[in-house]
Amino acid sequence: MDAAQLTAWLVLQAVEGVGDRTLLKLVGAFGSPERALVAPQEELIRGGCSAELAAAVRRGPDLKIRQQIDRQVKLIERLQIQVMTVLDPAYPKRLAMIHDPPPLLYYTGSLDEQDGLAVAVVGGRHATSAGRAVTEEIAKELAQGGWTIVSGMARGIDAAAHRGALAGNGRTIAVLGCGVDRTYPSEHDRLRKQIETHGAVMAELPVGSPPQSHHFPRRNRIISGLSVGVLVAEAAVSSGSLITAKLALEQGREVFALPGSVKEERCRRSNGLIKEGAMLVECAADILQALLPQVEPSWRMRMGSDALPSPFREQLAPDEQRVNEVLSYDAQSVDAVIEQTHMTAAHVWATLLSLELRGLVRQFPGQQYVRR
Repeated sequence: MDAAQLTAWLVLQAVEGVGDRTLLKLVGAFGSPERALVAPQEELIRGGCSAELAAAVRRGPDLKIRQQIDRQVKLIERLQIQVMTVLDPAYPKRLAMIHDPPPLLYYTGSLDEQDGLAVAVVGGRHATSAGRAVTEEIAKELAQGGWTIVSGMARGIDAAAHRGALAGNGRTIAVLGCGVDRTYPSEHDRLRKQIETHGAVMAELPVGSPPQSHHFPRRNRIISGLSVGVLVAEAAVSSGSLITAKLALEQGREVFALPGSVKEERCRRSNGLIKEGAMLVECAADILQALLPQVEPSWRMRMGSDALPSPFREQLAPDEQRVNEVLSYDAQSVDAVIEQTHMTAAHVWATLLSLELRGLVRQFPGQQYVRR
């Protein structure tokens, strides 16, 4: 899209009284925003506008807003941000089918045809180490099977989902609740760069938009809209991921939930989703089994029911097997491992290091270990 086309979209979008649905209606009626902006008032009324809205379109936004739009277009060009409209053939097909698709999508990185086969993974920002580990494992296995992982790049479950996809050498898309020129949270700058190399970072908000709280619920419809199904992990009562689950149901997507401890407040609402009918999942194969029948036949033939690889486990030495069996998806300290295996501290440290180098265990802060 060139600067003139983008400017026309932004000018029409900035007209007072023109929301997303009206914008799409006008573009549909006149063929392009350029034509809508120059249409006579009588034609605008015949196209479905009220007299007041038709007059506002003819006036256009004021000079200050037009200057802001000019600066915005120049910034998009300078930062090499890509923009697509809902009329673009490359616009994600599943997202275009929801009742309120974003008219404009800003993104960095790249979009691919493969992204049509996507699973959204969302959950709490204050996730347990076990929740993050299981989420990362599921995302990794789905990515290895050719599925794109979509999430919101937030702390906790979202970040674990993106990292799992990257670990599986797969694709992942992050949908932001701010302008795509911003990284939120800021500590995920390195993660963002990795996502851009293996997928895309996307937003519907204009560049420069701050990460305000009211942006995120609306952002969530894009996360679910891009996906065939949505996995919710460790969602507390107030978690925004519940909004994503609700939107997914409204969009006809399958909703999955990762069970957590009944004593853990952070798992209360994700467990509640299971009671309300969400499919309980323990591994990526559970998701694959439910979703493959729902995707297009061409995708099913391409993926196959055996497309999801089982986790590879090397032959373990006896002491490695003892330590591995003691570990679980709940983080344990080295002292706990020593106590349960009755091995010396030096031997346990050496064995954990060996398992970690082979990718079979993962270390968390505070010398806590989990099985991968």
